[in-house]
Amino acid sequence: MKISKGKTLVLNVCVIALTIATVARAEQASQIVSPPLKEYRIVRSVTEDAQRCIDCHALESRGIVADWAASRHGHANISCIDCHAAGPADSDISKNHLALDKIPISVIVSPKDCSRCHPSEAAQFVRSKHSNTLELIWKFDPWLVDGMNNSIERQTGCYHCHGSVVKIEDGKLNTDTWPNVGVGRINPDGSRGSCSSCHTRHKFSLSEARKPEACGQCHLGPDHPQIEIYEESKHGAIYHAEGDSWNWNAAPGTWTPGVDYRTPSCSVCHISGVGEIATTHDVTERMAWETQAPLTVRPSEFTPWPAKTDWQTERQKMEQICLSCHSQTWTKGHFERLDAAVANYNNNYYEPMKKLIDGLYKKKLLSEEKNMDEQLEIEMYELWHHEGRRARFGAAMMAPDYAWWHGFYELKKRCMVIEEQAEQLLKSGRPAKVFEVKSSDGDTTKPDFQK
Repeated sequence: MKISKGKTLVLNVCVIALTIATVARAEQASQIVSPPLKEYRIVRSVTEDAQRCIDCHALESRGIVADWAASRHGHANISCIDCHAAGPADSDISKNHLALDKIPISVIVSPKDCSRCHPSEAAQFVRSKHSNTLELIWKFDPWLVDGMNNSIERQTGCYHCHGSVVKIEDGKLNTDTWPNVGVGRINPDGSRGSCSSCHTRHKFSLSEARKPEACGQCHLGPDHPQIEIYEESKHGAIYHAEGDSWNWNAAPGTWTPGVDYRTPSCSVCHISGVGEIATTHDVTERMAWETQAPLTVRPSEFTPWPAKTDWQTERQKMEQICLSCHSQTWTKGHFERLDAAVANYNNNYYEPMKKLIDGLYKKKLLSEEKNMDEQLEIEMYELWHHEGRRARFGAAMMAPDYAWWHGFYELKKRCMVIEEQAEQLLKSGRPAKVFEVKSSDGDTTKPDFQK
């Protein structure tokens, strides 16, 4: 077919126009794919006051702004002031900030502040053992109750995870109680806890809180090595082998086993929604035993913090979590073994040794104060607080080395030491030697939990 000169001219013009458009689109695409480094842009508008916060902190503390800009808060146009704005009754209004800007702000963003947008999560957290863990340790841990450690040891140790009672003096945060992001922190507004214990500021990442490392910040060490136990288990082995490829960013309530992840993290079992089991920020739920207690009891029977739950209902919830990946036979067998391990610890280790120690108190071979200043008191403490917990936690989370070598094996050795020392005291008839704890500053002041 012949093409006339007129048509050829039109065709050439079209080709040239198409070429120009293609080049223009290529240049545009190149600009989108390769934006200038460290360019900061706000797609949605924010208030003038909020913009001042962003502009100042982008220079003074750029890490904060970078985290916020990458967060869901930033993407939803929730600004600094939305969380930090202070009311006239707030006791922690920053005087330093007022010297720079007219907007009164509180340094501390508490669960009460978060509850304005997250009411269900805040309500669940308030009734949990996490939010009350500072009060809990003062009720049953002799190291604090009897003043066997001093204030700096608590500030750098205990209170980092359990929380402090934040105090305001002369309009400033008291450095003995701040900084602190402990999960049971008591805030100036009276609320308990710190959401950033798990969802670290200022990114407040959902995916971060879902990973076991978030829990491992506090749940580690000789007395509660849950992170080490998880890493030994098959669940942890699979997580470390392929967890980087899982979808950690699914929306709440949609995070699905077999689709987004292959094996559970701490969050899956204790917090996240799975199937018909709803998400909860009350980690007291789904528990049939209080395995941190000296004598294992049902959560509702744990005197320092009795849970308002029914253990049978909570056991069924946990079983449903397991059944999302395991068979009925596997699940039933696991929990039968856990119950048997609990009975083994209670009946063969804790109760016999407790009876023996109580007998020594009655014979006045141990001091009546029971304040951890005698070797046998330390031995008994570590029996339940160290080996006893490791045996029970290892059984609960399927970590055989912790259940046996770090748990029941060490329990046997500990019981031998206790029995030998008790026999020596009974033979001699002389009270045990009392040791002076030289590091104690004698501070046994109990925090004001009503703040």
